[in-house]
Amino acid sequence: MTSISTEVHGRVGTPPTDGATVQTAPDVTHPAIAGASRPTAMDAAHVGDIIGAFGRIAKDATAPGRTRWQRLRTLMVITGPGLIVMIGDNDAGGVATYSEVGQNYGMSLLWVLVLMIPVLYVNQEMVLRLGAVTGVGHARLIFERFGKFWGAFSLGDLLILNALTIVTEFIGVSLALGFLGCPKTVAIPTAAVLLFAVVAGGSFRRWERLMFVLIAANVALVPVVLLVHPSVGESARGLIPSLPGEPDSIVLMVIISIVGTTVAPWQLFFQQSNVVDKRITPRWIPYGRADLAIGIVGVIGGGIALMAATAFGLRGTNDAGNFVDAGAVASQLSHHVGHTVGVLFAIVLLDCSLVGANVIGLSTTYALGDAVGKPHSLHWKVTEAPLFYSTYAALLAVSAAVAFSPDHVLGLITQGVQVLAGILLPSATVFLVLLCNDRPVLGPWANTFRQNALAWAIVWSLVVLSLMLTAVTLFPNLSTETLEGGLVAGVVIGFLGAAIVFAIGWYTDRRAADDTVPLGALDPEQLEELDNFPELTGADRKAFRDRVRATWRMPALAALPRPVMSPVRRAGLLTLRVYLVLAGVLVVVKVVQAGVG
Repeated sequence: MTSISTEVHGRVGTPPTDGATVQTAPDVTHPAIAGASRPTAMDAAHVGDIIGAFGRIAKDATAPGRTRWQRLRTLMVITGPGLIVMIGDNDAGGVATYSEVGQNYGMSLLWVLVLMIPVLYVNQEMVLRLGAVTGVGHARLIFERFGKFWGAFSLGDLLILNALTIVTEFIGVSLALGFLGCPKTVAIPTAAVLLFAVVAGGSFRRWERLMFVLIAANVALVPVVLLVHPSVGESARGLIPSLPGEPDSIVLMVIISIVGTTVAPWQLFFQQSNVVDKRITPRWIPYGRADLAIGIVGVIGGGIALMAATAFGLRGTNDAGNFVDAGAVASQLSHHVGHTVGVLFAIVLLDCSLVGANVIGLSTTYALGDAVGKPHSLHWKVTEAPLFYSTYAALLAVSAAVAFSPDHVLGLITQGVQVLAGILLPSATVFLVLLCNDRPVLGPWANTFRQNALAWAIVWSLVVLSLMLTAVTLFPNLSTETLEGGLVAGVVIGFLGAAIVFAIGWYTDRRAADDTVPLGALDPEQLEELDNFPELTGADRKAFRDRVRATWRMPALAALPRPVMSPVRRAGLLTLRVYLVLAGVLVVVKVVQAGVG
């Protein structure tokens, strides 16, 4: 093969020139496909070849090729948004949360982390589709489809949470480098400058390559886990749902912290915008899903490793059950297990903090660029997108300055930000599900009944956790049996509702598969085209469906009529918003009380 080592070819009507087999393009002159909408990009940098750390895919490429090697090369080029957003999720707050869980509760809460796997995939697969099909970021879609009122709420939540979270990343940098002998006054400013330099190169490929280098440093967790000699049996028992100790609000806050650090609102905004910035189109969504799956394996594996490091490394010591912060964990592991383990843990903490600060900062500037309609792409140089880069620099500067606050203030920020993320996540997920049911936006890529069943079950589960935390905060004397009964009742109601909708969706989708193209979103011309050929076999119809989906893009947003929000939906969203604000205030009060105590 010639340039497939750096490019994946397959241009329409262009045969391979080197003997390589490339699939031919679908018949884009087909009447039903020729009318597929072409979006108008908000940013000119979002149109062009797909550029990745490992190569390039031409804008008009139609298929990855037939051989396994060609498909692997395609996957390597596409890989990025899903992997980076997932590994970035194990940031400084993630390291602190998983380490605290392992040190204070052993592996007994492992089941919470494992339950996050379907939540991660369902949520992030939806934003993958939104990004590839629409060509615009998450913030822009919320503003355009729900209006400025709801857009401002969503963006406001994101800005507050992201600013606080980046503060925790600088805390992680300070703790890690402090253990390694670098003073805070040097560590934080140096990290801020380096983070800006990584982003401000004006090259998407350069940025992605640097991110992969940082991600690769996470392999330091492997020797850490091996050196603490984990028990497989004890870890397996942690898969059985249980609430350790007396299930009071502190335990529930820890559980919601796991949820908040594993599934955070910023992930939705970052991955969708990064998919758009990388120029991934619907044809490559299957490879995007594989990229996401690889990332989920990495983030869950990293979380389990961090839990195991403290659960087994500090078991039987005076430090067991006495979590202070991630920096203290490095010192404790160094003392009880060996200096090498402490150094490796500090390196992982530093690495995770840098990756987290990078992607969380970008999710903020991506969203702001979406909201105000200014250039917002890593393909631009600093002079070509001044607002994008200046906002990123200002965010780093402010967060770095706050990271010099007194230790008790930083402790409250670290403790509260993950819980707040878990509390506010239902709101972000609701808008995500509504967008994925907006057929003018996603057309044939809109959610099926089964996808909606899973998505709404996730929203319900997050609301149940939030309700329990609120109940315990208001009524601290609730018994263990009442809490466990409420949790079980909430889960059962959610699963029953999901099962009913899932069954209805399976039956509906099966009927559609036996009848016509199972899209439910073909326009009249496409439906008429199918009706003109009643003799088409099931395979022909599937091929037609795949061709439509591969080329369908959202029209320009300005050309789409805004959906009319029903009174019931408006009331539901307002109720959810009021409740989540109340729950957030109560969590802040509880965190402050815990910090004072």
